[in-house]
Amino acid sequence: MLLDTETETQTAPVTAGLDIRALLEEHAGRNYELHAEHVNPANVRTLKTIGFDRCYVRAEGPYLWDVQGNQYLDMLSGYGVFGLGRNHPEVRRVLHEFLDLNYPSLVKMEAPLLSGLLAEQLKKRMPNQLDMVFFTNSGAEGMETALKYARCATGKPAIIHCAKAFHGLSYGSLSVNGDESFREGFAPFLPDCRKIPFNDLDALEQELRKKDVAAFVVEPVQGKGVNLPSPGYLRAAADLCRKHGALFIDDEVQSGMGRTGKFLAIEHDGDVDPDIVVLAKTLSGGYVPVGAVLCKKWIHEKVFSSMQRSVVHSSTFSQGSFAMVAGLAALDVLDREKLIQRAEKMGNLIGEGLRAMIPRYEFMKEVRWRGLMMGIEFGSPRSLTLKAAWTLMHTLDKSLFPQAAIIPLLDKHRVITQVAGHNIDVVKLLPPLVIGESDVRWFLKSFEEVLVQMHKFPGPAWDVISDIGKMVVTNRAR
Repeated sequence: MLLDTETETQTAPVTAGLDIRALLEEHAGRNYELHAEHVNPANVRTLKTIGFDRCYVRAEGPYLWDVQGNQYLDMLSGYGVFGLGRNHPEVRRVLHEFLDLNYPSLVKMEAPLLSGLLAEQLKKRMPNQLDMVFFTNSGAEGMETALKYARCATGKPAIIHCAKAFHGLSYGSLSVNGDESFREGFAPFLPDCRKIPFNDLDALEQELRKKDVAAFVVEPVQGKGVNLPSPGYLRAAADLCRKHGALFIDDEVQSGMGRTGKFLAIEHDGDVDPDIVVLAKTLSGGYVPVGAVLCKKWIHEKVFSSMQRSVVHSSTFSQGSFAMVAGLAALDVLDREKLIQRAEKMGNLIGEGLRAMIPRYEFMKEVRWRGLMMGIEFGSPRSLTLKAAWTLMHTLDKSLFPQAAIIPLLDKHRVITQVAGHNIDVVKLLPPLVIGESDVRWFLKSFEEVLVQMHKFPGPAWDVISDIGKMVVTNRAR
């Protein structure tokens, strides 16, 4: 007997849909309890140990607010995702309007209009002739794409990468990751991935002469440590690759989209001609994952060489309409609000302000920056008392010392920063491109006050770091 669907519909109990506002309010502050039980207990312990276990409930531009209503200055911007600031109203407006259209997405057996429009806009912003665009969901997926393209297009196996490089954590990208702390426990990696020093043209040419190199992949500003290339290095590296029949892959996942004061960081080195450029992070507008890989036409034609191979490289969520709209809106905001020029101006204000502190504070060694991508490097002090403190901290743990800056910056001054990598004494800043001069003053004043406390030994700043160091040593012994 067939069910009377009309009667069933009329008599079935009506239930309300998900009320996301009520859900968030009901569970506000439970972040670390839930993550300890269901997501990543080790990360919870880490965040609690360094005092970063805040529960944020609101975000706007360069600011965050926690569950207690405290306001924070975000100098990390989600590792660079929020280049436009958080919840940018113009990107949100465009996405709202798009959702109201009931527009199709991911039909797959079609050529989507929106991805064609975004590809067209990205190509216009390249410093050289890059003809074809593949859309990804992340920077790591973009790197996987670039590595596949390089091997297919050249018919060669080897990929050259730099020490201290970071290109992502999926298997291909991890195989060209120069930081062993991320690689430990995951070997074996892709074969024929070889590491050379950053900024070393002789080492690069020595590898290229082996004639088996598909590509050299490099960050124009290294994210781990914020290491800048020597003038002319990137241009000469690209020329060497061309001379020896290898591709030059420019990883702009973190440094691109205007962060350094130019659309691509590689543009700071003059007329560089990359074969492949990888973008992500700020391209998302901070709302939905999206990345892009741009390449020369001949490379694309080697990969997609026939109708039978027209989908030989693809991804289920590639070219999703919502992501493409986010990308178009992000580019529009970058242009109309002149955020690339703003990145250069604000970066110089912060960089020069920090550099002026070097003569006054013994721990300050160097400040490196391109636009709003910067590293503050500490070094061994001159005075005996502070030198003893420096030695003690590095004996306990080589990654410990910068915590003496980032912990009080958050705890006392509500400024969010990060350590720039493992076993280096560098604090990294990746502020949103929308920060203003008042935010620069907030940060510089806060950082100098932290420096003052760091130069008082013994003192509260050192007590906190010493306790963390002892905890690290104890955990290693277990």
